[in-house]
Amino acid sequence: MKINRIYLSACVISLLLASNAQAEDIPTYPNIGTINPVTYTFTATTTGQIDAYFAGSTASFDNTLSLLVNGVVTPQTSPGVLDDHTSSIGQMVNLGYVNAGDVLTFQLNVISTGGTWYSNPSMNSDGMNHVYSTSFSGNTGYSIPAGTYVAFEDLPKNSSDLNYHDENFVFTNVTTAVPEPETYAMLLAGLGLMGFMVRRKKTA
Repeated sequence: MKINRIYLSACVISLLLASNAQAEDIPTYPNIGTINPVTYTFTATTTGQIDAYFAGSTASFDNTLSLLVNGVVTPQTSPGVLDDHTSSIGQMVNLGYVNAGDVLTFQLNVISTGGTWYSNPSMNSDGMNHVYSTSFSGNTGYSIPAGTYVAFEDLPKNSSDLNYHDENFVFTNVTTAVPEPETYAMLLAGLGLMGFMVRRKKTA
């Protein structure tokens, strides 16, 4: 009897460990209340299709997703897909066919207000960055594979809570480029050197 209890306890612990190992938490924006200062450049990794997996929402507004490839909305997403009020976590949609290196822009359609926000801040009417992105290793519990996580803020700059969690997705076949810390350091060093040279020239 004692052996059976030990065996049963070991089985329960194994199941718990296995479930934890297969289910990474969906990421969240770490600096809620502040504008995300990181600007992302999204490109297609390989020639093929882009798949989007719905990864949750906390929005009261009704939102959908579209994809622009080299500035043009794909036919599959022109009506808007993965409505945050009707989609289930893990639901997948093919966003269209791309070629390796194509520039990708994700577009949030805010049905409730008629607003539109893009992953490229320069396209947004308020000039604000409306996305947060990070790599994601996958969640088998929700059948979401490894990919690029992108979360949207659906309110304009002057009224936003900046939680970057209004509609969230995981994309496959997407590469994200963000400036590396070394790039910032080199830029600052270069600016500092230029300032020093200008000041030295004035005093000479």
